Amino acid sequence: MASTTLTAENFEKTILEEDIVLVDFWASWCGPCRQFAPVFEAASEEHGDIVFGKVDTEAEQALAAAANITSIPTLMAFRGGILVFAQPGALPAPALQQVIDGVKELDMEAVRREVESQSGQGEAGNGA
Repeated sequence: MASTTLTAENFEKTILEEDIVLVDFWASWCGPCRQFAPVFEAASEEHGDIVFGKVDTEAEQALAAAANITSIPTLMAFRGGILVFAQPGALPAPALQQVIDGVKELDMEAVRREVESQSGQGEAGNGA
C-alpha cells in the first residue's frame, strides 16, 4: 500500500478509524524530507497493515501548526487514535523499522490506562 496524502479534511478521520497510522510531515523544499521520502514509501509497500500518511506542511499549514510541527521531517505514529511516537528528523530504514515494530508491539491497554491517568491529573491540576 502506497502512502496517502493527509489533509485537514481527512487527518482526524484517518487517525481515529485506522489501527496504526504513521504520518510524515514534510515539505518539497526540505532536503532531509526528500531523503526520507523513499524510505517511507518503501516501508509503506512492505507494511500493508499500516496506513502511511504524508502531510505537506506548505499546503497544510494549519494542520502542521495544530500538530505542533516545528521541524521537518517529523514522523508521528498513532495507534488506536493515540499519538504513541513523535520525532523530528529523517530516519534511516532500520530505524523506521524499529519504530514500526515498537508501535506494533505496544500494549495498548497499558497505553490507554496511562493516557487516562495523565488526563485525569491534568484536569485535577488545572486549578478549576
